[in-house]
Amino acid sequence: MPFTLATWNINSVRLREGLVAKLLSEEAPDVLCLQECKSPVEKIPTEQFAALGYGHMIARGQKGYNGVAILSKLPIEDVGDQDFAGLGHARHVAGRLENGVTIHNFYVPAGGDVPDREVNEKFGQKLDYLTDMRDWFKAERPEKAVLVGDLNIAPREDDVWSHKQLLKVVSHTPVEVEHLAETQDAGGWVDVTRKDIPEGMLYSWWSYRARDWDAADKGRRLDHVWATPDISNAAHSSRVLRHARGWEKPSDHAPVFATFDL
Repeated sequence: MPFTLATWNINSVRLREGLVAKLLSEEAPDVLCLQECKSPVEKIPTEQFAALGYGHMIARGQKGYNGVAILSKLPIEDVGDQDFAGLGHARHVAGRLENGVTIHNFYVPAGGDVPDREVNEKFGQKLDYLTDMRDWFKAERPEKAVLVGDLNIAPREDDVWSHKQLLKVVSHTPVEVEHLAETQDAGGWVDVTRKDIPEGMLYSWWSYRARDWDAADKGRRLDHVWATPDISNAAHSSRVLRHARGWEKPSDHAPVFATFDL
């Protein structure tokens, strides 16, 4: 059963309901994973999505912050969530498709502005969250699984517009990159996007602060699609829908796609 999956930090699903509907109408992924929904589950605007064929949703939400949701054309079973670092935040939800593939949708903490846990509690929370993810994957090594989401780290030098200038900027510091690599290794996860697009600068996020984000192109690849080794070779057609960053009143993230032939 081939299926196409997309992940997108929507930065308020209620504010950008129209953009979600636009993506579903124009691109028609079988599964769309959203992060930073900023809504209680019962207030996510599902009617328009269901009318477009996305009759299945599993989600975790909270008022005004965080929140993750999986919209699906395909039947999907809610298989739980994890509260890593004990934050009490809606940052993870997992669903299983009828073909047995488990999809993990993550929104890793951004980590604040200062990359020092001694003076910035949020940075410590980010590192602890990743450590707990790592330990979970070590204890329960995933199989037949896909992990997607806004992981808030751009790991490679060509995942940022300037490796040298961002080495001390949260999302590309060596300690974050190391924590992400340990998490990836613990689950044996394959970076599907970079398997498909191994060379060249690649971004999924551009700051709202840039007056002309497209021309300046100071981006970072914060949004990821990973798969376990048993299904990673079935993945193909990875892409970032860059032009969605230019839609009216956009999210600062662009959707990332991959297709799996399973």
